[in-house]
Amino acid sequence: MANEKKVVLAYSGGLDTSVIVKWLQLEGFKVICLVVDVGQRENFSVLKKKAIKSGAFKCIVTNVQKEFVRDYVFPAIQFNAVYEGRYLLGTSLARPLIAKKLIETACNEKAGYIAHGATGKGNDQVRFELGAYALAPDIKIIAPWRDERFTKTIKGRTEAIAYAKKHHIPVKATVQKPWSSDENLLHISFEAGILENPAVKPKREMFEFSNSPQQAPDKVAKIEIEFKKGFPVKVNNQGLTPDQILKKLNKIGGKNGIGRIDIVESRYVGMKSRGVYETPGGAILLAAHRDIEGLTLDREVIRLKDSLMPRYAAQVYNGFWFSREIECLHAFLAESQRHVNGKVNIELYKGNITIVGRNSFSSLYDESIASMEDDAGAYNQNDATGFIKLNALPLKMQEKRRK
Repeated sequence: MANEKKVVLAYSGGLDTSVIVKWLQLEGFKVICLVVDVGQRENFSVLKKKAIKSGAFKCIVTNVQKEFVRDYVFPAIQFNAVYEGRYLLGTSLARPLIAKKLIETACNEKAGYIAHGATGKGNDQVRFELGAYALAPDIKIIAPWRDERFTKTIKGRTEAIAYAKKHHIPVKATVQKPWSSDENLLHISFEAGILENPAVKPKREMFEFSNSPQQAPDKVAKIEIEFKKGFPVKVNNQGLTPDQILKKLNKIGGKNGIGRIDIVESRYVGMKSRGVYETPGGAILLAAHRDIEGLTLDREVIRLKDSLMPRYAAQVYNGFWFSREIECLHAFLAESQRHVNGKVNIELYKGNITIVGRNSFSSLYDESIASMEDDAGAYNQNDATGFIKLNALPLKMQEKRRK
């Protein structure tokens, strides 16, 4: 039987979850903090001590970096998934995995509840809860930022900082530096505070993953990425695990000013939101993967993937990772990537990603057909006459009708 007063909290050690630990404890809950390591730079031993000091009776840290990149990030890269044309879904892809680990931990610990620190205005509350309900329909969820008992005391970040100070909980955020950040192996995001005004330029000291293009080296960085069935498997001819690949590309890309974006996006809950993101490795992988598909995928498969991509990106962004729709799209994705093999050569320079060459044993490119030189019968240019006439027929009839 699940313990009705035991709760597993998705814990980051940031402002919100730090004060929530104490609040849940004072509400009579036995709090288990779960830290899901998706690549955030943390001293986890310090974090565990902080959780206990904040009121938790246990803190569990689980490393899922490899699983995160292999099973969540790489499929999104394979789909060339970009939300609203710009956002590479860094936070969106981590949330379903965290939800999965919350449910697993609740089962293992016989907890009747899970909890999270997402606000009632954001996307993460939806992502956590849709993921949790998809995996455990009967789970009970506590969302303090939607609980009047919590919000009577803590109305916003200023009150949360004061609450933390009152209960001797150390937090990173301050009233003077109030932006929040969320980090994983794919990206780091920044929002809130001064960033809530979309006209205000982000402070230089805010960025953590990358140089600005102006500060990047005045020298081209050359890299080669190898794909097998659409998955990156090597960087500069070195075989690496998925998480190692992303770490390596983050380092190279960040040094060269790759992957910064500053956008206003459409949250699933209905409002517009301003976010600043650093996604160096993801930006490189996306450009390389898109390029190798041009060499290895049939035109109509590319069109089909391109038509499905916005729907896929929106569903991931909105929290439907465990939906039947995404399951079907992943089945199509696996089939589409069977022949996406090869190497892509890239040059990085001051924020720019330039593809300079590619090759593949699965290539659909035939130089003898594409060549502008004498093709010795590989392609009869006279055949194009009939092709053009047939395609022109509806255009001609359309014009005749106008007259």
